[in-house]
Amino acid sequence: MDKPKITQAMIDAYDEYTHLTLDRRDFMRKLQLLAGSAGAAAAIAPLIGASAAQAEIVAPDDDRLETTTTTYRGAPGEISAYIAAPKDRPGKLPTAIVIHENRGLNAHIKDVTRRMALEGFLAIAPDLLSPSGGTPANEDQARGDISKLDQPMTTSNLMAAMAFLKTHPRSTGAIGAVGFCWGGRQVNLLAVAAPELKAGVAYYGAQPPVEEVAKIKAALMLHYAALDDRINKGIDAYKQALEANKKDFQIFIYDGVNHAFNNDTSAARYDEKAADLAWSRTVDFLKAKLV
Repeated sequence: MDKPKITQAMIDAYDEYTHLTLDRRDFMRKLQLLAGSAGAAAAIAPLIGASAAQAEIVAPDDDRLETTTTTYRGAPGEISAYIAAPKDRPGKLPTAIVIHENRGLNAHIKDVTRRMALEGFLAIAPDLLSPSGGTPANEDQARGDISKLDQPMTTSNLMAAMAFLKTHPRSTGAIGAVGFCWGGRQVNLLAVAAPELKAGVAYYGAQPPVEEVAKIKAALMLHYAALDDRINKGIDAYKQALEANKKDFQIFIYDGVNHAFNNDTSAARYDEKAADLAWSRTVDFLKAKLV
């Protein structure tokens, strides 16, 4: 059977469903109209969405790594977090906070955390849905729970992660953050709120209010997808504010790719070439800045 054709309109409809106002039923109805039949829509939907079966590039029991789940004090209570560190580097390490998408701390983000550890970092991924009971298995529920989070509390819980890491026995105290989608926005907001953050990498993340940019002390690397019209509307104003305030930043826009191009669990939106280039830039940037 031939692989079904996925159009940009279908991907845009999925983005509207996962980030804006479209619910699952309306998304499938719209996808059916675009695909031409209910059967075609049913075949295409999982190709655009994320597949948990594709979530592990680095196995959870990879013998090169030490991994654990811990908690730290946050608001209103304990925040659960997944931690990974390389076994072959027993001393203190530069530290990266990995901030999840609007699906919560799922298998894919834990895998990205392990990948970051293999690059030589102490990597920690907080479950920012801890205040609502933790990340649920159902992605629609996770997105709903994310939308109900109090933003100041979320930023506070990321700052609490930084405080936890400052005294962690494996951390040098040089802390950066990398986030994806919803997490990319959290990186931008954390950079505004936490002057001690040394570096932030935001993948296709919404920008902070431009009037807050002056507060940023961290060096920033900002990755954007050229086809991501929703997020890209804010690039110019953000760039102008960063330039006006003489901030240390880099912006990369990847031609011909969609929002979530780094997420290799989504067959339709993942772009290996852009993802590999962005990842290598991210790792080099964090290694240079977290000293």
